[in-house]
Amino acid sequence: MGVSRGDRMPDATVLVSNAEGRPEEVRMHDLAGTGRVVVFGLPGAFTGTCSTAHVPSFVRTKDAFAEAGIDRIVCVSVNDSFVMEAWGRETGAAGAGIVMAGDASGEFTRAMGMEFTAEAAGLFGRSKRYSMLVEDGVVTILNPEESPGLCETSAGETLLEQVRSRRE
Repeated sequence: MGVSRGDRMPDATVLVSNAEGRPEEVRMHDLAGTGRVVVFGLPGAFTGTCSTAHVPSFVRTKDAFAEAGIDRIVCVSVNDSFVMEAWGRETGAAGAGIVMAGDASGEFTRAMGMEFTAEAAGLFGRSKRYSMLVEDGVVTILNPEESPGLCETSAGETLLEQVRSRRE
């Protein structure tokens, strides 16, 4: 059973690259357990929709999220930290200050109830596409995408509009 709006965000160990480019274990509760944090998950680094639509939607909206009181944006994918670091540089996410977290074991993705496999594409144990607002550890907005090839419901612009409407 997956996480729903109103649930506490699950905790799990993910990997981020430290200043020297080495993997560092970090708990998701340390990244998104306090304050107002956007977390978005996607099937894989350097894949089509993830690279051309999903990550760019959060790069474009990063400043507007900050203006709306969001403390941090975290991108989670079932990849290692080296791949996530390189992908963050290539997409501009790292330069925008988006935390690129590798859920290498899939622990967080499974705890979220977002695991899927697309054998034909060679994607095994990956994350469904989603975005969410986490406020002090509680999921207050959750936008799972119907299809892994789409980026509409889970796009940065969609979540930003929802965040703005909550503040009015």
